[in-house]
Amino acid sequence: MKNTTSEYRLEMTGISKSFGIVSVLENVNLKVKAGEIHALLGENGAGKSTLMKILSGVYQKDAGQVLLNGETINPKNTHDGQVLGINVVYQELSLINDLSVAENIYLHKLGASKFWMNWKQITKDAQELIDSLGFDINVSAKVRNLSIVQKQVVEIAKAISEDTKVLVLDEPTTVFDPTDTQKLFDNLFKLKERGISIIYISHHLEEIFKIADTVTVLKDGVDTGSLPVKDTDTDGVIKLMIGRELKDLYPTRNVKIGDVPVFEVHNLTAKDTLVHDVTFNVKPGEVLGIAGLGGSGRTETAKLIFGAHKKKSGSIILNGKEIKTNTPVDAVGYEIGLVSENRKEEGVFLPLSIRKNISVTSFKPISGRFGFISVDKECKNVRSLIEKLNIKTPSSEIDVKNLSGGNQQKVALAKWLSIDSKVIIIDEPTRGVDVGAKIEIYHLINEVAKKGVGVIVISSDMPEIMGIADRILVMHEGTIYGELPKEKFSEENILRYAIGKPLKINS
Repeated sequence: MKNTTSEYRLEMTGISKSFGIVSVLENVNLKVKAGEIHALLGENGAGKSTLMKILSGVYQKDAGQVLLNGETINPKNTHDGQVLGINVVYQELSLINDLSVAENIYLHKLGASKFWMNWKQITKDAQELIDSLGFDINVSAKVRNLSIVQKQVVEIAKAISEDTKVLVLDEPTTVFDPTDTQKLFDNLFKLKERGISIIYISHHLEEIFKIADTVTVLKDGVDTGSLPVKDTDTDGVIKLMIGRELKDLYPTRNVKIGDVPVFEVHNLTAKDTLVHDVTFNVKPGEVLGIAGLGGSGRTETAKLIFGAHKKKSGSIILNGKEIKTNTPVDAVGYEIGLVSENRKEEGVFLPLSIRKNISVTSFKPISGRFGFISVDKECKNVRSLIEKLNIKTPSSEIDVKNLSGGNQQKVALAKWLSIDSKVIIIDEPTRGVDVGAKIEIYHLINEVAKKGVGVIVISSDMPEIMGIADRILVMHEGTIYGELPKEKFSEENILRYAIGKPLKINS
């Protein structure tokens, strides 16, 4: 069936989808014009990703109709979707680590020739595409050696390397610093000028008002409204998303901070990464923020402390005594926790249940006198954390791979909250998490700090890190460039340190 009078490039009408007895989408409508940036918003579990997976062919709809350029489509798999010009960059990256950047970008072309590949041309085309996006990435490099920011850029390059009519971006800027985010926005405006329809999913509401033309909101699998962005504001969007007005995003910090540091690192230098001469401390009850641009060494420092990267020199002090964290097992033994920024590969065990993911960090609190696990203790602990973090699941036995990205992030956090950590490092705590869940996570960080734990939060979101931290360290080129007390917090001050500039005298 063809509708030649429609003003829309894409029309999804009356879309419904259930998994067993669980209804995920019910009579959802989404209409996107050519050359439009259309924001798709909603809390974690609202159905955004499911709707996009139906569009791209990952899932099959139970009811409804999808029209592309006025013609009915029913992609049966992602290849069908890509042939139709529908490309999705998911929140969870899907690159092949052992292939080069160029091979990943043009994977759909590999094997197209029966005789030989023109590798020189493929490499040249890939490098030109990456350069056109404004990022410095060697396309001959193996993907496994890239930072998570660079991997995200490769995913976007891969999506636009084809004849794209509809481009879906699911939380594309969660690991981007402000400079990289602006580069992405500039590229989206160029794609918009080419007539490409862009569906943009984000929990960073301020982004929506910078780039989107229209917004559609989903709540509990139902669309609660579509309207031009110019006709609404942040409060209006939040009300559509969570059904109530949002009073305060960041909780008040009234935690008593200790005088003597619980955790210190001195002149920490890595063997294989750019980290060098990193020195700082965190006190009991303190939330210490670490900011910086992509590639500044924030994540690498966290992994160095946790034993996931090898140390060249320097010392780590816990409660006044030097400790050795040569491996993550050592770090866990000293009750140091790390919530990784890359939850898919390092944060959770996707094939395992929520219960097993939460319990895996320490069996001691849920074991009896002779070392046997107490099922009652374990279930009580897991239920408590599911309720505290508001993890949307019908059961703790659901595999984590079946949760939305935001709920997977909550499980990654719950895993470390299940033990009495002395120090917890949280890298991008609200990556891919909706505004309601962010508040829950911020309150949990406060609760953890109240117990006297030293909390280190790494974040690319400057309003977030200023909203939850007591003190902020800013990294530049692998070391601590500057420190900001609460009264000096500002985006300008963070950015000046992040690019290696001293503060202005009147700052």
